[in-house]
Amino acid sequence: MTIRTRILLVYLLLIGGSYVYLVSWILEGIRPRYLESMEESLVDTASLLASVVETHSAGGTPDTARLREAVNAAHRRELNALIYGMHKTAIDLRVYVTDAHGIVLYDSNGGLDEGADYSRWRDVRLTLSGAYGARATRTDPDDEYSLGIYIAAPIRSGDTIIGVLSVGKPTRNINELVAAVRTRVLLAGLIGGVLVIGAGIAFSVWLTTPLEKLTAYARAVRDGRPATLPRLAGREVGDLRRAFEEMRAALEGKHYVERYTQTLAHEIKAPLSAIRGAAELLSEDAAMPPAQRTKFLANLRTESARIQQIVDKLLQLAALEARKHLSGVERIDLGALVREVAAFGETTRATRGLTLILDIPDTERIVIKGEKFLLTQALSNLFQNAMEFTPSGGSLTLSLTKAARHAVLTLDDTGAGIPDYALPQLFERFYSLPRPDTGTKSTGLGLSFVREIAHLHGGEITVTNRPDAPGCRAVLTLPL
Repeated sequence: MTIRTRILLVYLLLIGGSYVYLVSWILEGIRPRYLESMEESLVDTASLLASVVETHSAGGTPDTARLREAVNAAHRRELNALIYGMHKTAIDLRVYVTDAHGIVLYDSNGGLDEGADYSRWRDVRLTLSGAYGARATRTDPDDEYSLGIYIAAPIRSGDTIIGVLSVGKPTRNINELVAAVRTRVLLAGLIGGVLVIGAGIAFSVWLTTPLEKLTAYARAVRDGRPATLPRLAGREVGDLRRAFEEMRAALEGKHYVERYTQTLAHEIKAPLSAIRGAAELLSEDAAMPPAQRTKFLANLRTESARIQQIVDKLLQLAALEARKHLSGVERIDLGALVREVAAFGETTRATRGLTLILDIPDTERIVIKGEKFLLTQALSNLFQNAMEFTPSGGSLTLSLTKAARHAVLTLDDTGAGIPDYALPQLFERFYSLPRPDTGTKSTGLGLSFVREIAHLHGGEITVTNRPDAPGCRAVLTLPL
């Protein structure tokens, strides 16, 4: 499991769990709050109607005649009310009045329970005893939504309770309102949930992106690819960034010394052996023929020059690898630079009968920013390699094009191409193939030098066999 997934899961467990609990708590509280509001309204209605009955009652019995007329008239009225999406066309309020013994004197439900004994109903019983009387009763015991709420108020004559007026209302309309609100809350909760998940994903990405960038940087350093230390925000992340850079510098320095010590020792072992052998023969055989002496002296000079060339190239490559950025950057016309470098090898090409074909656009200048000296060295190395591996009478073709935001230099030769076993090792330091004409090898540092220059400019170099004809193809890509 990735660290990003872990962060997201922890986030969803804490924040998402709290969010789900909050939405559930709100949903559970909607219906009770509506019922409380309904009860509060019924308390006012019961008190008001009880006062109306009191004003028309004489003696010890409530007078319900005026109440009966008023309720019947209200039921006959045309009702057309739109309440938050609920269409109400009839009064669903039930009113009943009992005497001081709990016997029903009036029932607005068509007189259905008139004469019945309600003294044991909670609303009537508590009100007759001077307490707050209320009850909630289901018409269907198994249906929660068949609930009706009844609120009672005392009917007094002086200080004596002579009866009870109770107002009841079914909760089915409340259920419709609750369902509508629940739908809106669930929709809002769903949208909020999506936002919470999106925020969690963004949060996990924000936390792990610096780690991913540093990981990519470390892998690029490991693989020897061009890598720029990413710019990261935050003090702790900045400290980690600097630690990575310090570690990279330390590891590269150690690896650099080990690698170059081994390769340099290997490369100069053969020339030193030749020099030692020639020197011993010259010192031991004083009567050596002049021709043989001349040959051994030539070997001494050749091998000494080879060691000097290896050391010089190695110093140049080491200095280039130690650089972190370009200096003396200028705008460079690549077409003009290619023509300039190509002119340097004109004599060699003429001697060997090589033909150079330049495919450079004349209508558009391809300009990059870089160090002209380094790019000249890179192009010179590529030209030199191509000429050395192209047989006499062959040809070289160099094309310059634009691709996306890069300039692409492609150099093709008509040599024998590169053996398959050598392709993965071309850019290894000191690796070299024998030249077709002489059988000699170079220092094996030229292509490494070109690659370092390309990387320093933010580009890349590849060398492969031509797909459509015999020969080799080198492609140097540089950002415009």
